[in-house]
Amino acid sequence: MTAEQGTPQDMLQLNGVTVADTFAEAFTMVGMRLIITAATDRWARTAGSEMCGYATSVIACDAEAAIERTLSPDQTPDGRPGVSVLMFGFSREALAEAAAGRVGQCVLTCPTTACYNGIDDFDREKAISVGGALRYFGDGNQFSKKLEGHRYWRVPVMDGEFLCEDRFGTIKGVAGGNLLFCGRTQAETLAATEAAVQAMTQVPDVILPFPGGMVRSGSKVGSQYPKLKASTNDAYCPTIRPLSDSELPDGTNAVYEVVVDGLSFESVEAALRAGLHAACNEPGLTLVTAGNYGGKLGKHHFHLKSLLQQSSG
Repeated sequence: MTAEQGTPQDMLQLNGVTVADTFAEAFTMVGMRLIITAATDRWARTAGSEMCGYATSVIACDAEAAIERTLSPDQTPDGRPGVSVLMFGFSREALAEAAAGRVGQCVLTCPTTACYNGIDDFDREKAISVGGALRYFGDGNQFSKKLEGHRYWRVPVMDGEFLCEDRFGTIKGVAGGNLLFCGRTQAETLAATEAAVQAMTQVPDVILPFPGGMVRSGSKVGSQYPKLKASTNDAYCPTIRPLSDSELPDGTNAVYEVVVDGLSFESVEAALRAGLHAACNEPGLTLVTAGNYGGKLGKHHFHLKSLLQQSSG
């Protein structure tokens, strides 16, 4: 995304690193949390990782998804090891289709797994069907049980049965919060961004959907090729600085972007703040900025100036 950066006199500082006086622009998406459990940590994480494959950006994917955190047996509905996965889509209908397809292909198929709704106190009218959509795989041999107001489907499979909750709650989340880390060398910029990712992933209710939590192929809207919705963010590509309207400070040779999706504005803000401070403790950064479209893309704005202050909490 092309960031609308402040002028030089508007630049801020954090630990000697220049921070643009701009804002990250994010938009509303529909989110859900899935709890995947299995007989062992390995199989729970395998199912979660497979389910989140090819789910980096709704520009080209059916959803944005990633593992939020690992769960111990005392944190899961069935007392087994698990992972929490957050998934986001532009509409409830699109999210329902993506969730049923991904759970059906990647969790139902994975040894020993079960899948549960992870949103508490959800509006039943805004819930989506996952177990209810997958029950037909049982070919008439499936059956359900209702416990404490929740219906669960039990589908026979070759190692026993796949247990999946019928309905999953949804919530209006915030997607697309972002920071751009610009640095002197690829190695230094990568290390600083890794520090940001490590700090961000400690914040609850958020995911970083791109590989390893970061993206090197930041994009702008549109392209000279009509079929493309997005294309390379040339203003932040160091190798073509003389050929573009570059936004890069002198001495910058690498840029990594971190994109954050969360279940609330507050959770995304907390992650961005944590990432900004962690990265600026590392050497080699020349600038931290953010992507926005002047407020035209999304109603959620995260001003970097406000992120400079550590949270009082």
